[in-house]
Amino acid sequence: MSRFLRHIYMESFGAARDFNLGPLGPGLNVVFGPNEAGKSTVASFIDGVLFGWDKAHGVRNTYLPVDGERAGSLEFGNRGVDGSVGQSVIVSRRRDEAGLQGDASVIADINSATYRTMFWLTSDELRSLRNTSDVTARLLAAGSATGSSPSSAYVEVEQRIAALTAPAGDGSIQALKCELDVRAAQIASASENLALLKQQDRERRELVEARAAARARLDGENAQIESLRIAYARLDALDAQVKAHEAELDALEVERVQADAEMAAKRETGDAGERLVMLDATAERSLRDAIDELADEQARAARAVDIARENSAASSATYEALVEIGDGPDDASKSGAARGLRRVAAFLLPLVFIVASVPVFMYGRETRSLSFTVFGIALLVFAGLLAVGALAVILRPDKHTELLEGRRKDAQWVMVQDQKKLDASMRVKEDVDRRITAFLADSGLGAAEGSVRRARALLDDAQAARSQLNMASQRLSSLELRIQNEAAALDGLHQDRADVLAGCELSYDASLRDVDEHIRNAVAQRDALSMSLDDMNQRFMALDKRLDQALVDCSLDELKLAFHQTSCQLRERKHELVILLLAKRLLEKSIVAWESRSQPEVYAQASRIFSELTNGAWRSVDMAGDGSLIATDAVGAQRDVRHLSLGTCQQLYLALRVAMLLQATMVGRDIPIIADDILVHFDADRRACAARVLAELASKRQVIVFTCHRETVHALRLADSSLTYLEL
Repeated sequence: MSRFLRHIYMESFGAARDFNLGPLGPGLNVVFGPNEAGKSTVASFIDGVLFGWDKAHGVRNTYLPVDGERAGSLEFGNRGVDGSVGQSVIVSRRRDEAGLQGDASVIADINSATYRTMFWLTSDELRSLRNTSDVTARLLAAGSATGSSPSSAYVEVEQRIAALTAPAGDGSIQALKCELDVRAAQIASASENLALLKQQDRERRELVEARAAARARLDGENAQIESLRIAYARLDALDAQVKAHEAELDALEVERVQADAEMAAKRETGDAGERLVMLDATAERSLRDAIDELADEQARAARAVDIARENSAASSATYEALVEIGDGPDDASKSGAARGLRRVAAFLLPLVFIVASVPVFMYGRETRSLSFTVFGIALLVFAGLLAVGALAVILRPDKHTELLEGRRKDAQWVMVQDQKKLDASMRVKEDVDRRITAFLADSGLGAAEGSVRRARALLDDAQAARSQLNMASQRLSSLELRIQNEAAALDGLHQDRADVLAGCELSYDASLRDVDEHIRNAVAQRDALSMSLDDMNQRFMALDKRLDQALVDCSLDELKLAFHQTSCQLRERKHELVILLLAKRLLEKSIVAWESRSQPEVYAQASRIFSELTNGAWRSVDMAGDGSLIATDAVGAQRDVRHLSLGTCQQLYLALRVAMLLQATMVGRDIPIIADDILVHFDADRRACAARVLAELASKRQVIVFTCHRETVHALRLADSSLTYLEL
């Protein structure tokens, strides 16, 4: 099973958008279109999908869309032995970074250089090969998928060997050896300077330590001088503060004596209320709370008496009103008349029903009528019931009189109970008043004579007196606290003065003059040490400058680096020389084998096709000893390719390509042959011959011919009537 290009889909390529070309056949295909119809665009698109889009450089058209990325796909069909088309394979490309998407096996045995040399035939490409002396070898190498000719590789290897073994010149082994000797001498000289610099560096490091120690001592002297000066100022301030605190302490002692006298005077002026004045806040609050509770109890007792008095008066009035209502004559007469009427009605109604029932009963007996008999008996029974009811009415007492009597008794009972409550409430109030009077007397408030209001006023007076006494006591306490603080501050100042003098290594009795003398001695020592440090700094700066220059001067490192680089280059050149000598030997053998096997077959096939293309005007093409092509005409005259006409030269190169493609059948077997208007410089006879050659090639491989000439289409139809024809 072999593959062939079936469909071409340009999603976005140059000016083309969503363009589909196909279906194509496995043999000869002709795509016809006028100029600018897109033939070259399609050919470039096939190359771009398979081997990557052209980069944007120079004036060459890269078919980059204005508003997007190049993108598209190629569909390859599978052709079986019986000619049937199997499942398709699609490859596509968008960005080059993503690579070829899909089944990349279609280009597994071919590269871009081989494709553009062998499979993409254009008129411009054939013209550009006109002056190439190594064209045949390059075509043969392309057929073997190497991309370069053995002869050109042999020449290049010889040139590189000569460059490496030359006595002088950039990159030669001898020049690198001389350079290596120079570098070694320079390194030895620089090493002597380095030893001197190392000695100076040791001296500088020693100076670093000495300077650090001297600077530390100088810092200590400065710190001591500064601490002495601070101690001097601190001592002066402490002496002034001691004098101020001593004066303040004397003044506070005088004020405390006055406060003691005032406090004693206030205590001697106490009277009978001294007990209340000496109460503390908790006792006073408890006393006030007890008075408030008694006052609330007294108020509740008074309210209970008032309520009981009001209830007693109301119940007495109600009872007297009911008594007056029961004694009225009109009510008695009305009650007697009512009772008389009820007795008459109770006697007459049963009598009427008895009189009416006897005739009805007798009539029923005489007529033997059960209904009248029963009705008469019913009237008689009803009359009996009415008689019983009348008897009950006559015997029942008068209801109004009973109701009035009951209300009068209830009112009398309520009146008695309200009077009892009033008496009890008055007894409770009297008991509360007695307890309040006794409590106030026990609490030192007997002057209030049982009055809660006066007791509260006495407490307020006692609170005011206590406040004045507390203020005097607080003033005395404040004075004592201030005296203690002043004494403590004075002790602290004396301790601070002793600490300051101890820090100066002086006794407590030392004066400010002693401290000043100590400062002058320390300054003299500091100045001497500073001069010594200045000398060390000058020497250090001189050494540091020389060493800094040495650090900036990287000549030794550069010499060492250059020495190692030259040494590495020398090893690489020697290794490269060994490889090139081996490659030269292998190329000599391979060229001999290649020329003995492949070249005769290819040139025999190319000679046959060249003769067919020229209708026998030229019978063969061969390679000269220097690698150039020699064409032999029908009479045996030989000419260099450069002396052929443009059309004949293109026919010769076409013959070489077709011969190679027929010979190298396993190279790029899935890739179509693209021929883009390659017959434009052929006359009618040679165009027909070329059409037959392309048809022969199409029997082995898929061939797609792009043309804008109708005569080319006609010639191809005559050569192969089964070709696939498409128009753009």
